[in-house]
Amino acid sequence: MTATQGDVVAAEIAAEQAHVDKVYAELAKAAQRVELIHAEGMARGQTDRRGTGDPREEELAGLFERDALVYTAGKRRASLEQQHEGLVFGRLDLEHTTPDEDGRTREVRYVGRLGVRDDDYEPLVVDWRAPAAAPFYRATPVDPQGVIRRRVLRCRGEQVVGVEDDLMVAEAPDDVVVVGDGALMAALTRSRGAQMRDIVATIQQHQDEAIRAPARGVTEITGGPGTGKTVVALHRAAYLLYSDRRRFEGGGVLVVGPSSAYTAYIERVLPSLGEDSVVLRSIGDVVAGVGATRLDQPAVAALKGSLRIRQLLSRLSRAPIPGAPTLLRTFVAGYAIRLEQSDLDRARRQVLRHHHRNSAYDAAVDALAAIAWEQVLQGEREEFIGRFTDSGDVETFMRQWWRPLDPRELLLWLADEHTIRRLGVPPREAEVIAGSYQEALRIGSWSVADMALIDDLQARLGPMVDLPSEERGFYEIEELDDASQYGVAALRAGSGDEHVAGDHGALGDASAAQRLSQDPRERLLAGRLGEPEEYAHVLVDEAQDLSPMQWRMLGRRGRWASWTVVGDLAQASWDNLEEAARAREEAFGTLPRQAFHMDTNYRNAREIFELAARMIQEHVPDADIPAAVRETGVEPGELTVPANQMVGAVIEEVQRLLEEVDGQVAVIAPWSWHEQLGQVVDRRAGDSRSLLIDPLSTKGLEYDATVVVDPDAIVAESPGGVRALYVVLTRAAHRMTVLRIGG
Repeated sequence: MTATQGDVVAAEIAAEQAHVDKVYAELAKAAQRVELIHAEGMARGQTDRRGTGDPREEELAGLFERDALVYTAGKRRASLEQQHEGLVFGRLDLEHTTPDEDGRTREVRYVGRLGVRDDDYEPLVVDWRAPAAAPFYRATPVDPQGVIRRRVLRCRGEQVVGVEDDLMVAEAPDDVVVVGDGALMAALTRSRGAQMRDIVATIQQHQDEAIRAPARGVTEITGGPGTGKTVVALHRAAYLLYSDRRRFEGGGVLVVGPSSAYTAYIERVLPSLGEDSVVLRSIGDVVAGVGATRLDQPAVAALKGSLRIRQLLSRLSRAPIPGAPTLLRTFVAGYAIRLEQSDLDRARRQVLRHHHRNSAYDAAVDALAAIAWEQVLQGEREEFIGRFTDSGDVETFMRQWWRPLDPRELLLWLADEHTIRRLGVPPREAEVIAGSYQEALRIGSWSVADMALIDDLQARLGPMVDLPSEERGFYEIEELDDASQYGVAALRAGSGDEHVAGDHGALGDASAAQRLSQDPRERLLAGRLGEPEEYAHVLVDEAQDLSPMQWRMLGRRGRWASWTVVGDLAQASWDNLEEAARAREEAFGTLPRQAFHMDTNYRNAREIFELAARMIQEHVPDADIPAAVRETGVEPGELTVPANQMVGAVIEEVQRLLEEVDGQVAVIAPWSWHEQLGQVVDRRAGDSRSLLIDPLSTKGLEYDATVVVDPDAIVAESPGGVRALYVVLTRAAHRMTVLRIGG
């Protein structure tokens, strides 16, 4: 850049800084107004009374006003704090065909993360989601939409550090300066950090069309690696909340990603766009009250994810409780009653034909009473039924035979291979399933695939309920509730193994917590499952990876929702795509569909993507191959090293790449290498920018550089095989080295 060019750029930055300073000054005023509203709210509802008597009606109104004002102020304060960084990011210079009331045809319009007005209510910044901001994303030289110049402002905090212009007309007017090589390419060269950046400043026209598409029905966003599908979908969620806040904020928006690493990566995107009312979950955290990050072996995951597992779950939900009594013997109204296992099975079948198991306690008692009456058939039927249902023996029996069931408990029954075989599962599959839950009981953690099974069983069983409380006998006098007057330190009703309060109470609680953390079964059953929440909008990223059972799990949360679905079949880790498609269509129902295809790879350098594209086209000829628009001039490295030299080769490559890029360097290795590499990668690389990650956890992520370890093992270990390797080979933006095993 010459001195003259540098002066021009400096002058343009200074001019933009003056406007940004004005915006932040107004933002400071807004923050002061928020504090005044908060103070006014806290002053409402105060009273001179000293806590005696009921509050007066006007005091209750004051308390309500206080809560409303404080809540509003708090929400506005959070919004201002979240948008402070890089608040203003765009400028439009527009030429109108008709002059305004002051005779001007030229307009300058700034675009940012939220709208800001001055004291005269004139707009200083237009919210990026507002219709007035649409030309910032949609204007092209072919269809400029009145835009002469589109400028992207690069800011660090409140400081403007650079500008990039796109000219939308054939020739710039004399008073319009054009700076830089274009905002998009400048953004593409930025380093990839630990969290995803929003791309609100560099969204292109075809991406903006998907973001602002009508909310109704199912919006599918497809495209190959690096095409910006994820960020477009997240911006769409923010836009929907902006355009129809009552519907989507009231009903909720659920965003589902493939892994916890993914959710950590994107968690700041939506808050940075002004939305903090979105529920962000990995596919292993969708079920309230339980979560999982552990992945099953591919063969196990295939069994658990297939719709065929539903037959096993159906039979399991109707099976008798292991160890429950199989005989009821009692006297009712002077008659001896004996209900054999066949009678109990008949009653259970009758009840479950019309009821969820956990809500059918009373129906089960009535069914047993009806069968017991068949043995008597003397006297008054209603009197007998009433005596039967009031029987203490019957209540004791029912608390064992028909107790509420946690879906997780049922899955643990499957650790017994004989139980699975009795439910009609073939021997080989029974062995695989039993081994999976034996492993869960050994290590005390569920797998991601288990979450959909827990959800399915919960739908069959109904929510957990508490059994009817047992009434006290006439001899349990109230005075014994406070036994301290008799010299007893403490007396508590319970199961008998509770700790005595007093000096040992804290120790007892600590011991209980320690037992819980050490007992794998208790960890698996800890807490209480929440009922499935339903949402107004469901966004699913990496949708091609979902199993049919996972689609059913999401379908229960989106019965009345609109959907945004993001995916690329060439990157699928679920093999049976036809079965998954059927389950997905069932989740969507008859909702109308609209589709948007992204065909430009903004992430990968051309040199890196060409290697990945050649590989996947050999195995998936119809793979969706986008066009990479950026070059680095550096070909990816491909090295063959002996297995016993792999660790050293990884360390050497990581250290080299850390010197060449500014952002993160990821070592992507199959699980078989993690024990060896995990001990040395972070320590010996000597830089916190390096990390070790498994192939499936890279879904949706990107890095400045990657070191891909043993690609053949990645194919062998991963669900989806070569598709998983395709994902791995498309994570790097600027540099990549592939290390193969060889002599």
